[in-house]
Amino acid sequence: MNILDSTGCFFVTRSKSNMKYTVIKTIKSEALMEGGIIEDQTIELVGLPIIGYGGKKIRQVRVLDSTKNVVYEFLTNNFSWKPKTVASLYKERWEIETFFKNLKQRLKVTSFVGTSQNAVFKQIWTALIGILLFKYIQKKAKYDWNLSNLVNFIRLNIFVKIDLWKWANDSFISARSPNKKGQFVLF
Repeated sequence: MNILDSTGCFFVTRSKSNMKYTVIKTIKSEALMEGGIIEDQTIELVGLPIIGYGGKKIRQVRVLDSTKNVVYEFLTNNFSWKPKTVASLYKERWEIETFFKNLKQRLKVTSFVGTSQNAVFKQIWTALIGILLFKYIQKKAKYDWNLSNLVNFIRLNIFVKIDLWKWANDSFISARSPNKKGQFVLF
């Protein structure tokens, strides 16, 4: 964490339930409470030696989620942000986590092919373009596709020569029975 501080990087994360700390300063006010902020504290981590962060002051913001009636505790090394900003940043961070989880699940991006920044960017952009194309097909198709089913069906039929839109619109219509004219009875 010293590296983050020395390079000017900031973090926002949730605190662990078994975290040991000493409260140095607490700010409570009615204005904060209206925004769902319970406390804005300056704390110092104690207990086992914290790797690279022992004895340093960090900020803990306690937020009440009124919809779930749950209190969340966020830690940050930035003391200039407003408490509401800290909570909002964590929420946005969680949206990014959820996005990448969906990306991995839908397009099977379980690991990256290359290790360079450029290779990772190319793989992410390719996956994003893939999701966009699948979403476009899903929205345009007359059949009400579940996205995961659509991806799997296209994966299975990727090399089949068929009209994509005809297939996407009525892929489950059974093939018509052959014309019975001219057929003989065998038995």
